[in-house]
Amino acid sequence: MTYSLISVIIPTYGREETLCHTLEDLLKQDYPEFEVLVIDQTPTHQPETETYLKALLAAGKISWFRLDWASLPGARNYGVRRANGEIILFLDDDVQIPQGYLLAHARNYENSQVGAVAGRVFDRMKLADSEENYQIEILPPEAMDAGIAWYYIDLVHTVKPQRVISTRGCNMSFRREIFTLYNIWFDERFRGSAVREESDFCLRLRATGYYIWYDPEAYLIHLGEETGGCHDISTRSFKYQFTFYHNHFLMALKNLTFPQQLRLYSKLFDCHVLGNPPCNKSGSPLKIFTRGVFYFLGYFNAQTTLIQQLWDDGQKYTRLDYEVELIQKSKSHNCQL
Repeated sequence: MTYSLISVIIPTYGREETLCHTLEDLLKQDYPEFEVLVIDQTPTHQPETETYLKALLAAGKISWFRLDWASLPGARNYGVRRANGEIILFLDDDVQIPQGYLLAHARNYENSQVGAVAGRVFDRMKLADSEENYQIEILPPEAMDAGIAWYYIDLVHTVKPQRVISTRGCNMSFRREIFTLYNIWFDERFRGSAVREESDFCLRLRATGYYIWYDPEAYLIHLGEETGGCHDISTRSFKYQFTFYHNHFLMALKNLTFPQQLRLYSKLFDCHVLGNPPCNKSGSPLKIFTRGVFYFLGYFNAQTTLIQQLWDDGQKYTRLDYEVELIQKSKSHNCQL
């Protein structure tokens, strides 16, 4: 096969030892053509991490970008603009990667119809909550229904390659032209934990005619660290709850038909507010009431976000990046004069 250059982009925030271990695994890959871009939004690293990253940078093993803002979709876009690869691969900063991982992603792009690859995720927390030998061969038809797919698409237990509707953000790759030719970028209005930003991206990718292929051999282990990451935010906090629902409703309002929206809203309420399976949340009346409040607040906030789109597309980190680039070019030009 022809080895296409892969640009591996790792957004990170507040991670120390796990980030270093992720990079160690990645740099051991025997794939001949890849580059690593670390998009670092951590204000201050521990001395050991700082020393390690500086050593990798000096050795030419990584490109290390320090940012003074934190946004997962913003960091993804920032990395793509600096990537050179024909394949753009996104990793979380708390994963364990087996040998052959990059090749497993790359070989799928020999099929000209594949525009994105969703890798399997051995999610430590989800695997612990399920039967040890539970496996899925073919996902149910509901997993391709944009309204309710998010409750049926299981990229943890599925063992056979197949077409899917979306990826998981910690293990996904795309053809570069999805961004550069079709001008599809991550929506920086998805905030907080940035949940559903990759789902929104994948739903818009359908307009290109490409499809997303799930390859269980392109697997990794997602550690799911409770602190750090692209957003250091507790899942139990009010801020998380508010942005969680905002992001789901924003995805729906942007991409789904009205019947699909109704199916998603119903499932979201049944699972995440009432706590029914597969969410299995507490049935305490107080907690149901609290979740219900954030459910409705998130919906109205998502409506506000769409109204603001009339004068602001929300890509503020991309605009900031372009402004900085223009200033730097202006300074360079003045120096030459």
